[in-house]
Amino acid sequence: MKAIAVIPGKPNSAHLAELPMPSVSDVPDGRGVLIRVLRVGVDGTDKEINAAEYGAAPPGYDFLVLGHESFGQVVEVAEKVTEVKPGEYVVAIVRCPGTSIYDLIGTNDMTLDDVYYERGISNRHGFLTEYYVDNAEYLVKVPQALREVGVLLEPLTIVEKGIAQAYEIQRRLRIWRPKRAAVMGAGTVGLLATLALRLRGVEVTTFSLAAKPNPNAELVEELGARYISTKEMPIKEGAKTFGPFDVIFEATGASVVVFESLQSLGKDGVIVLSSITGGNRTLEVPADRINLDFVLGNKVMVGTVNANRDHYEAGVRDMAQAQTVYPEWLRHLLTHPVAGLENFKELFDKLSGAKGAIKVYCEVAAMEEQESWEKNIARAS
Repeated sequence: MKAIAVIPGKPNSAHLAELPMPSVSDVPDGRGVLIRVLRVGVDGTDKEINAAEYGAAPPGYDFLVLGHESFGQVVEVAEKVTEVKPGEYVVAIVRCPGTSIYDLIGTNDMTLDDVYYERGISNRHGFLTEYYVDNAEYLVKVPQALREVGVLLEPLTIVEKGIAQAYEIQRRLRIWRPKRAAVMGAGTVGLLATLALRLRGVEVTTFSLAAKPNPNAELVEELGARYISTKEMPIKEGAKTFGPFDVIFEATGASVVVFESLQSLGKDGVIVLSSITGGNRTLEVPADRINLDFVLGNKVMVGTVNANRDHYEAGVRDMAQAQTVYPEWLRHLLTHPVAGLENFKELFDKLSGAKGAIKVYCEVAAMEEQESWEKNIARAS
């Protein structure tokens, strides 16, 4: 079967590879589930791996199949699988278990291991292929009502984990009901963070570089949030006008924004960092002032990367609520589809420079094929 792969360490090596068809018997103890891939989202991680900035092939392979934002449909289950059945929709958890204590208790995202296992990123093939097989333990069911937007679940889990960590940390205050939040960035993760915070009743100001009008600003304002262009109002000025911010969710990938955000957080506040700022950029910052404000203001900074089952299940709940409170909003994030694995060059071209792109994704199986397949499943059962 076809797959989109790279050769780790070789820049711009994306190509069409061949993989053997998997089987439920590939997973031990009768726990295998065969999934037909429907859609796979791509993001900056895929672009960076193709640029050879990081990424590791699984043992026994000289290539890595890309894709960590999966959405698929169950084809077959092994004899001991009760959690899912053929025809149901699932998303696979990206981080696979290692050996640390946190891996052993189901929080693989908090591993202490230096070598980690991450689908489509490190030591495990990803989902940009036609089928994959996994243990039922690492699959999260997605209701049929979310079929059109299910591919957004994995990026939403990064937000869910970050917000969950913020609330967990703020238990130190005995009572914490954040009133005002800032989201830095209006890309996919920034928009999803704005959504998640609005669903929790928080007043949100979302900062982004682009001036209005633009589609991302419209999506922010459809949620009842405030959109601010940093070309018109710098972050620190925005904090004085619309803050103090009880929580800041940073999702820009720009280190300068991280440090401006640190200076914009209110007392007893928490800032969540979700973006990877690669490179060797050096900044001059008021280090003493930042340190003083964090100590005297009882402020906290925490990072969020990957997610565990709890965050995936929270994401499903938030998506279901969003479909009711803000109908069609999630669907408008899916801006740039690419049909078929064989069109991987188009996929990377859109990821790198498509105008107005929010979420670029691969339609691995056409919708009409999905519907036909579902009818066959229904008749067979």
